Amino acid sequence: MAKKLWKGNEAVAEAAIRGGCNFFAGYPITPSTEVLEYLSWRMPQVDRVFIQAENEIASINMVSGASACGARALTATSGPGGSLKVEGMSYAARNSIPYVLLNVQRWGTGLGALESGQTDYFKEVKGGGHGDFKNIVYTPASVQELADVAYEAWDVAEKYRVGVTILTEAYLGQMMEEVEMPPFKDPVPRDWGIDGTGRFGLGKHSVMMRGPGGMALQGKVYAQIRAEMQRWEEYGLEDAEYVLVAFGLPGRVCMDAVKRMRSAGVKAGMIRPKLVWPFPEDAFKRVNPQVKGFASIESTDFGMLVEDVALCAKKYGFHVPVYCYAHGKGVPGVSKVTDFYHSMENGDVKEAF
Repeated sequence: MAKKLWKGNEAVAEAAIRGGCNFFAGYPITPSTEVLEYLSWRMPQVDRVFIQAENEIASINMVSGASACGARALTATSGPGGSLKVEGMSYAARNSIPYVLLNVQRWGTGLGALESGQTDYFKEVKGGGHGDFKNIVYTPASVQELADVAYEAWDVAEKYRVGVTILTEAYLGQMMEEVEMPPFKDPVPRDWGIDGTGRFGLGKHSVMMRGPGGMALQGKVYAQIRAEMQRWEEYGLEDAEYVLVAFGLPGRVCMDAVKRMRSAGVKAGMIRPKLVWPFPEDAFKRVNPQVKGFASIESTDFGMLVEDVALCAKKYGFHVPVYCYAHGKGVPGVSKVTDFYHSMENGDVKEAF
């Protein structure tokens, strides 16, 4: 299929439909509102269900109910709207309900601001509500990758019977790039959905059973996900003196920065996680054993990703400094990333861990 220019928020919506999404419930919130606007006319056009719910809490519960009946259900939000959804996400995890949540992140605490950011990292990666649960968390870095993960998301959610979060950013939702859209998937019967007869449903097909052994079984599912969903992009790890770790748009910038430094003879390396849960631990096995340090490059104010970078480095025996460039709102430029890299080389910045 020929490539076409798409805005990120509209591309992810169209790809979701083509991936089998047949139910959407959401509530408008900038900078994700274009997703809802696009689906409001596109889903009825292809005989799918679209609901603008009365609020974010209602929308996540509608998604859980639809998914429990076998639908491929989606909701989309940003910042504080995502915070309102976390109780529903926890209940969905308790009942092994697969669904997809799109979080178009905006920067800041509370209501935040409409600038792009990555400040929802802890909420999405660490299990944002009460209880001990995990969602698979994608972190696309281009509009094409955004469409690709939306197309795949329900296959993954249903395989493991977990929620899937697509963790994107305000700038990625608004930017336009060429995208090759995938074809429509054929409908697949889901025999675990409630059908009103009592023969199917959560009591017979839930992974997270209520009673002894249920949590142990869920732990095996999470271990399986960790083993099977290791995804990242890398550059120059084999002889890198310092390795940058970044996801999403900062990851895209860092890849450019590392390639430029390499062309100038600087032995820089890069890991760009394509998923942040499970975290791409296997990438650290490929790092130069003589590496001098790691650095997390992120659009947060105080550092979030850096904690997982430090834990992973320690796990694989790297007793070296771990630094953090917490850029704040927006996306750091290539020159700022290279300046930070040289500051590490020169010992001008203090390590975070």
